[in-house]
Amino acid sequence: MTTVRRSDATRAAILEAARERFASDGYERATIRAIARDAGIDPSMVMRYYGNKEGLFAAASEIEIGLPELGALPARHIGAVLVTHFLERWERDEVLTAMLRVGVTNEAGAARMQAIFAQQLGPVTRGVCPDPEDAPRRAALVASQILGMALTRYVLRLPPAVAMSTEEIVAWLGPTVQRYLTAEAP
Repeated sequence: MTTVRRSDATRAAILEAARERFASDGYERATIRAIARDAGIDPSMVMRYYGNKEGLFAAASEIEIGLPELGALPARHIGAVLVTHFLERWERDEVLTAMLRVGVTNEAGAARMQAIFAQQLGPVTRGVCPDPEDAPRRAALVASQILGMALTRYVLRLPPAVAMSTEEIVAWLGPTVQRYLTAEAP
């Protein structure tokens, strides 16, 4: 029992250190040695649990977006609710920002972001769009707005994007996301 708890604690320490290191250094510059040092363990333990840097990155980047249930909402509120949700997540979760940084500079990171959005945003989109067959395209359009704002606000830190309040961003992006999700296709 003690070994299991110690193992769980070690894994948790590794993942926490990896998330922080990937967030601060990016995927390319983060090293197993630095992550192990941050976790207070030997690098061989990281390899034992995760195999390699890619395996560690995959585990550290497991993200549950936690999208709200949209089916019960009036259709006119869906865009604003989604934009608000994503902004709140980005404000409190540096892992998302780290994932975005890695996603634009590394193939494994891009693949991880693609999987997260396909697995989590795809089903939500299918549930609210007029034609479920068109859901992947609509999800991509929604992602372009959400990730575009995240890139400008949290990674590039463009002053006008940083200066906007959550309410302003929702007022600008909400109707666009709404249209992508619920309007008839052009």
